[in-house]
Amino acid sequence: QVQLVESGGGLVQPGGSLRLSCAASGFPIIDYTMSWYRQAPGKERELVATVGRTDTFTNYADSVKGRYTISRDNVKNTAYLRMNRLKPEDTAVYLCKANNGRLQYWGQGTPVTVSS
Repeated sequence: QVQLVESGGGLVQPGGSLRLSCAASGFPIIDYTMSWYRQAPGKERELVATVGRTDTFTNYADSVKGRYTISRDNVKNTAYLRMNRLKPEDTAVYLCKANNGRLQYWGQGTPVTVSS
């Protein structure tokens, strides 16, 4: 069964950090580009970061550049999103996506709330 399961979200104070994980099962992520998106209440889904099949290619939204780091461990079949210096406007449900140009899979998301 193909599945992406996100974890690591929660409540954090402004300026804090979190690391999100996206564990894949049923397919090898080495064949897929991995991305993190986020969706805040009442807003459209936003692409946050993408990592190519290896860590040599990464891309970030301007709003998170310099604060977030996307990575992957193809052996563990897991992608990660390290988020530093979090701001209240980073509050959203964070979802991961695997894409190989023909197939794409989405996880259910993990909520992140940045509040004091």
